[in-house]
Amino acid sequence: MILKAENISKRYFRKTGVANNFYAVNPVNLEIKSGEAAVLMGRSGSGKTTLLNMLSGLLSPTEGKVWMDGIDLYSLDDKVLSRLRSEKIGVVPQGRSAIDTLTVPENILLPAGLYGKPLPVEAALQWMERLGILQLGDARPAELSGGELRRMAIARALAQSPDILFADEPTGDLDDENTRLVLSALYAYAHEKEKAVFIVTHENDALQYTDWVYRMDSGNIT
Repeated sequence: MILKAENISKRYFRKTGVANNFYAVNPVNLEIKSGEAAVLMGRSGSGKTTLLNMLSGLLSPTEGKVWMDGIDLYSLDDKVLSRLRSEKIGVVPQGRSAIDTLTVPENILLPAGLYGKPLPVEAALQWMERLGILQLGDARPAELSGGELRRMAIARALAQSPDILFADEPTGDLDDENTRLVLSALYAYAHEKEKAVFIVTHENDALQYTDWVYRMDSGNIT
């Protein structure tokens, strides 16, 4: 799997006394391959999440194209793009994404069930164990800490076995021990499963678990 960004940018119109255009992300060229983990670092407000959303098929760029194995993601209609995201792209968002009425395993298995795919029960249990939440099998989101909710969201994305996994600040709610646990699991997913991983973070600990490091400042990437 190769995901390639070709001169993608995101521009917003705003009016601050005088109408003007504001670039959240300036033109970016980027390539992400199977078997590799990449980290994107930068301050809050630098454009990291906007770039992640464009790469993952969630936000159409103002200019440029995003290719996945030769397919122009944003040339697809919404239904086809949604199916492709379900089958090939995993996203761990920053915010809370749990269904309160479901148990932890049910939350993890939900994406597969929505599309009628076989439920990855074994993979779900394996990732729960690897991320230290196996003991929470009967728990519901209201009973979990912020760090446990975060690890549940990561297990949910990993259990679907996406070709590429995007994780937006995946260690934001975690202590040092669980930060290392999560980063190690994401790095292992890339290398053991021959998948691609793209992590947005400001944690320096992530530098130990990556093949490529990108930095973003004011919408510019290096």
